[in-house]
Amino acid sequence: MTVRSFKGIIPKIHETAYIDDSSVVIGDVTIGEDSSLWPMTVARGDVHSIKIGARTNIQDACILHVTHDGEFSPGGFPLVVGDDVTVGHRVTLHACTVGNLCLIGMSATIMDGAVLGDKVIVGAGSLVPTGKQLDSGYLYVGSPVKRVRKLNEKELAFLEYSARHYAKLKDEHKNSQ
Repeated sequence: MTVRSFKGIIPKIHETAYIDDSSVVIGDVTIGEDSSLWPMTVARGDVHSIKIGARTNIQDACILHVTHDGEFSPGGFPLVVGDDVTVGHRVTLHACTVGNLCLIGMSATIMDGAVLGDKVIVGAGSLVPTGKQLDSGYLYVGSPVKRVRKLNEKELAFLEYSARHYAKLKDEHKNSQ
């Protein structure tokens, strides 16, 4: 893995986290307990901060970035990802906030200032536009996303299962090195 400082700020990676050797983590990035970044993922905290909670898995080829403080974005936007989140392959999370126990489907894009409540599923290929607020407990799909329905008990249980599964899988990868 490539972990490097930027302007003297060194990423903070919990000792139980797993970062694949092909991933890149730069600057003001905090990765929580039992979380994982899978192959070819980039977390670039160069112009604002990135915080990833506990037991969150960021799957292959994801892009995590932030927005700087500037004329068109006063104060800028950090990227905050909660606990027990599953982020599917090729997702872009850009300067947004993702609550706890969420699932972001493959190739989805979440834009600046968007806020996802807890227990949200965003369907594969969906676009969450800048500043959009997604209420807790719902499935959202489309480009731009639209609220489809409340999550059922099986889906809610899967959110917890997925986080536990990836926390276990990352241990298997760490132990095989």
